Amino acid sequence: MTPQGPSRSAHGYLKHHTEALVKDVGIEAASALSGRSKASLNRYYSPLAEHADRFMPVDVVAALESASSYPHVTTALAELRGVVLSHDDKRPNAPGSGSVNSDVIALSQRFAMLIAEYQTAIEDGTITANEARRLLNETVALQRVLVDMKLNLEREHT
Repeated sequence: MTPQGPSRSAHGYLKHHTEALVKDVGIEAASALSGRSKASLNRYYSPLAEHADRFMPVDVVAALESASSYPHVTTALAELRGVVLSHDDKRPNAPGSGSVNSDVIALSQRFAMLIAEYQTAIEDGTITANEARRLLNETVALQRVLVDMKLNLEREHT
């Protein structure tokens, strides 16, 4: 990405994910949620040259992604920067989601799973892309448990 906007190679990628977002939500619902006409929404993902530099505003992306099944545009932007996002339907940080004791147990279980994945990955001396992805998933899960534990500790001691 350049300071002026996405590179030419990223244009099509962003337009494709913008279209996926609108279609995920549905054009009628997307129009109602965003306050934009169906024609305006179509222009955000149109491949036509006259709409090449037109992109969906971030407030519209946020409104539509809150109603979508997947954060299409946010994920595309992260991928363009080389960032990996983790997405699931679980909302572990909700108040009352557990106690510190259950967090310690979950932490030890997740850590054991991470070590098991690592052991499997290094058996042949090389960590493949799939093995790295599994290690990353376990690391993110471990991080999620730590965040829950932190929130539970703060809640219990305030």
